[in-house]
Amino acid sequence: MTAAPADWIVPDWPAPPNVRAVVTTRGGGASAGPYASLNLGDRVGDEPSAVERNRARLRTFLPAEPLWLHQVHGSEVVDVETALPLLRADGAVARTRAAVCAVLTADCLPVLLASRAGEAVGIAHAGWRGLAAGVIEATVARMIVAPGAIVAWLGPGIGRRVYEVGRDVRDAFVARDPGAAEAFSPTRASKYLADLCALAKRRLAAAGVKAVYGGGFCTYEDSARFFSHRRDRTTGRFASLVWLE
Repeated sequence: MTAAPADWIVPDWPAPPNVRAVVTTRGGGASAGPYASLNLGDRVGDEPSAVERNRARLRTFLPAEPLWLHQVHGSEVVDVETALPLLRADGAVARTRAAVCAVLTADCLPVLLASRAGEAVGIAHAGWRGLAAGVIEATVARMIVAPGAIVAWLGPGIGRRVYEVGRDVRDAFVARDPGAAEAFSPTRASKYLADLCALAKRRLAAAGVKAVYGGGFCTYEDSARFFSHRRDRTTGRFASLVWLE
């Protein structure tokens, strides 16, 4: 395992020393066209051989092959040590060394979790559907750690200045949590700008996690670093990963 490239993101959070995490960016890979160049998603139309080479490059910076999930914007969470690859799930937890939790995103919010004692880590793929379905709460619960002893980090996702959604999205959150209305700003008839980070923080707080860091990376606005489905439609995916060393 070697040091990650300088343009990848290493979370700035008070996780214990044995917790490692990284977020890839889009440069430095083998993919071409709209997938240029470090596309790690194998379900977006890219050449399989290019994705294979990109994942092989990522693997050199990790202690083991990540558990790649078949993400479906739901709330299912699995244990990395026992789950089969490409299981339909949107969250993963690990309690043993070198078991790598991973999610692929291109606007949805990756939420990384670590216990302060360093005995467990987790990750959630949190787009609006997953957030509304409770993927964060399910991931926190699956860690089997007191929520107050967990720290969270919010990775790159589509920012509140550009993420326009319909009334159905707002209603999905407000019906469950009236205070979530604060995360939506009206723009035009039945349309709102949604703040995914604010919504994730509310779900983390509801789950008992108070220590939340990160945010501030917008996949839509930073085309040089990040893939964005909302911006480009046909595009790649970058990875967020966390593991115990």
